[in-house]
Amino acid sequence: MTQTSSSERTDEKFAAATAFEIDDADIEKDRAALGVWSATRHQELLSTATPEAIRNFAHGYGDDNPLYTDPGYGTTTRWGSQVAPQIMAAVLNAPLRGDKVPKELRGGSYRGIHAFVSGGTWEWYRPVYPGDTLYSFSGLESVEEKQSEFAGRSVIRILRDVKMNQHAEVVGVYRTLVINTERKTAKERGKYSNIREPSYTKEDIEALDAVYAAETVRGSEPRYWEDVKAGDDMGKMAKGPLTTTDMVVFHAGGYGFVPYGLKTSRLNYKNRLRIPAFYIDNEYGVPDVAQRVHWDSEWAKAIGNPRAYDYGVLRECWIHHFLTDWMGDGAFVVRQHDEIRKFNYQGDIQYLTGRVDGKRQEDGSTLVDLSVEVRNQRGDATAQAEATISLPSRELGAAMLPETPRDLARDAVRMFERHGELVREDRRG
Repeated sequence: MTQTSSSERTDEKFAAATAFEIDDADIEKDRAALGVWSATRHQELLSTATPEAIRNFAHGYGDDNPLYTDPGYGTTTRWGSQVAPQIMAAVLNAPLRGDKVPKELRGGSYRGIHAFVSGGTWEWYRPVYPGDTLYSFSGLESVEEKQSEFAGRSVIRILRDVKMNQHAEVVGVYRTLVINTERKTAKERGKYSNIREPSYTKEDIEALDAVYAAETVRGSEPRYWEDVKAGDDMGKMAKGPLTTTDMVVFHAGGYGFVPYGLKTSRLNYKNRLRIPAFYIDNEYGVPDVAQRVHWDSEWAKAIGNPRAYDYGVLRECWIHHFLTDWMGDGAFVVRQHDEIRKFNYQGDIQYLTGRVDGKRQEDGSTLVDLSVEVRNQRGDATAQAEATISLPSRELGAAMLPETPRDLARDAVRMFERHGELVREDRRG
């Protein structure tokens, strides 16, 4: 009788886990769900922006700006207190009650199909302060079937999330570009499988450290609109080399626990019963989360990558960090549009650079338009971004916040009022 080795069993299980194909029925369900907005009912790891949660989120992507990490410092700024990095709105959510959406309008499930965050667009309207609890309502804005170089057939989906605080004030709108791909096809094509592992000398690390040492936080020194001109260089920021530790720290800041769930012990058992397709046996025969592509290189190889890689959202946070270091305490990011072009693998370094594309006045706001490029140590462009920032003006005064579109503001109030009605009904029994 022939015995099967542990590695052979693992390969068989990985093969089974990557055999799922995109179902046309899921695409049709998505098309039926377009434009249907519903209350977001899930509980994120964090729902309220406590001072500690704000600090830990910033630290989770390497940001030590005292505006975010020191509650006392914030009282000396225009905000009057500590504030959260604006992009923290992505990880805050308390359950919002709302009317149930019919099953046929909930979109496709894409069981066993891998999902990549390939970028997004943020539009912000107000800061998040300590004590703010965020809620959201969301829906599918577009769905498109495409052929990709990496994984063949894929489905491109844009998800829209409206984030509001406990006063039904809109904090921001987040449009996420999600690419659903067939794991089997990606493995067979192996577009990135020949990328070599990096190896760094002592001199390489010293050169990297010199970039870190030169980074500065603009902080309390205002960056006035009048002092900025098109073509200005924004400096350079380094991130990496990427390690499993980076993933752990980013999770500790609050990201990545929903909708699927990172659980342990009995909670993990219950989660396996809820979504068995999310679990793939590891080399020990233990069911583990498919999400471990971000720290388990063997599983990452099974879906066509050379080793584990980062979250697209992590690079969105890095881009946001680059912007906020540059702009100073009194400024406000109005818009951030980013595109994740290539994977960021374990061992890779990312270098962020940027420039001022132009400046303008609009509705009393003094704005600058910026572009950001992210390249790895091999020189590959892995991400890019465009951003608009409201800067203070020597002549006009403080940086102005954008006005929330009236229809959007009404939608937020309507959703929050319905939430309150349902909560009151529950209390009455």
